Amino acid sequence: MKKLATLCCCVLSLAATAQKKETASDYPKDYFRCPLSIPISLAGNFGECRMGHFHSGMDIKTNSDENMPVYAAADGYVARIKMQKDGYGHALYVVHPNGYTTLYAHLNNFMPELQAYLRKAQYKQETWETDISLTSDQFPVKKGQQIAWSGNTGGSTAPHLHFEIRNTKTEHPLNPELFGFVIDDKIAPKPVELAVYDMSHSIYEQSPQIQALHKKGIYYACSNDTLITDAEVTGLGLNVDDYMNGSDNTLALYTAAWYMDDSLQGSITLDNIGYEETRYMHAYADYKTKKNGGPWIQCLFQLPGNRLNHIYKNMNAEGGTFVITDRQLHDIKIVLTDALGNSSILRFYMRSVNKYSPLKCADMYKANKVNTFEDPNITFYLDETTLYDDICFQFEKTPDPTSFSDRYKIHHADVPIHHNFALNIKPTKPVPFEMRSKIALVCNDGKTEEGKAAKNDDKGWYTTNIRSFGEYRLVADTVAPVIKPLQKTNNLSKTAIISFTVKDAITSVKKFRGTIDGKWVCFEQHGDNFFYKFDEHCPRGKHELVFTATDENNNTQTLHYSFTR
Repeated sequence: MKKLATLCCCVLSLAATAQKKETASDYPKDYFRCPLSIPISLAGNFGECRMGHFHSGMDIKTNSDENMPVYAAADGYVARIKMQKDGYGHALYVVHPNGYTTLYAHLNNFMPELQAYLRKAQYKQETWETDISLTSDQFPVKKGQQIAWSGNTGGSTAPHLHFEIRNTKTEHPLNPELFGFVIDDKIAPKPVELAVYDMSHSIYEQSPQIQALHKKGIYYACSNDTLITDAEVTGLGLNVDDYMNGSDNTLALYTAAWYMDDSLQGSITLDNIGYEETRYMHAYADYKTKKNGGPWIQCLFQLPGNRLNHIYKNMNAEGGTFVITDRQLHDIKIVLTDALGNSSILRFYMRSVNKYSPLKCADMYKANKVNTFEDPNITFYLDETTLYDDICFQFEKTPDPTSFSDRYKIHHADVPIHHNFALNIKPTKPVPFEMRSKIALVCNDGKTEEGKAAKNDDKGWYTTNIRSFGEYRLVADTVAPVIKPLQKTNNLSKTAIISFTVKDAITSVKKFRGTIDGKWVCFEQHGDNFFYKFDEHCPRGKHELVFTATDENNNTQTLHYSFTR
């Protein structure tokens, strides 16, 4: 029995070890090298707040230049090539034998044999935008081997290298600064502003009280030492900037922990955030304040509909908020650290006068509940994961004789929603038969307008998946995209590229195709620009190019263009 008990203990111990979740202390600190040949200077880091997502890696500066050699960070093999017009642009994924994958993005070209393989696949499939998976024996690489050249492709706005380290099994990006790279950073996070919220109300039904912060000795402090709040339950948020030596770029913090009277109320650690959960950044930070022109305020509490649970640790029963009922002064301390271990502390006293003012709301939509809306000509359904916090729902309907429907203002564009939902609108006037496949749903967020093709059913409704509140209406979309050459002459004998702009008035370009002398050539899209870099598929001489662009409602424009190379 004693041997059996010992065996059981061993088995249980092994099982517990196998289920132990990897933490930053487990990450190898000397396995990966810098993917560039210059010291690391960061334009951005892991965990920064971006619209729709947390930043998932390090943006390494390339001295404002393109075509800097990019090297494999460790032994492994190229497992994936992805080419897209936005996002990562030209990207390579390298799988390593220690359970990690590195990503290199916004590249220009790849190593010659890989570039040739990609181009062959693109011409075979007749598509530039592609996502190719590779096996371990096709393109093995060694640590320090050049695999690409840096660039400015995809969603990049300036030359740099986006570099990620992911857990290969989960595909979750990890904080690369925790892997032992040499980064000159001795500067602690700098809290700039403190935001104060009354948590008896939704975060979206108030504007926070903002206080400027300043350095006072070894601590940061409010403009006066005592913060007076009306709320019995108070939430705090911070506008925080971090920096590294030799750079003016602002970076994200790594951890935050907050205390009341030396008792820990909650903490945040920015690491290991998957792409399936990264949109919860809109709940981690105050989206409404940012949307209205303010900074990204990082909330030191967890909203009811925020399911990004693993970054929050040691949270009190009230979700990290401060409950003060005694009207006495309480010592508040907030400790901030970056990934290199630099830390700063914000300290002040807080007292509540407990002036509760109830919110008057005729139609409250609740987080973590199903919410539906039905009107004779508009309906939608929000499942229980759509909202991050309760909202006092607002709806307005305005006649619009220039559209095929009324204008419907669905709440406010500065309130985020987590995922797409189907918006169904019925026209308020007859749609001619030949126009039924040419209807678009146009959204106005108060600043810009954009449209999407709407799909009709046999009952007269038009449906489109949307991901934001705002004003919506149905319009006719019968105008094809406009194609304009960017070169001033048809004699291209001294250039290496031919390019066009393609713009659509209402929706976007759904597909495009370019041929030279009747044969497909590899045009690339970058925003509204479409270009083809001359290669062996276009020899010297006179040629006839045909470029076709089609929008979401299948309106097509074709340009015939004669040129000499």
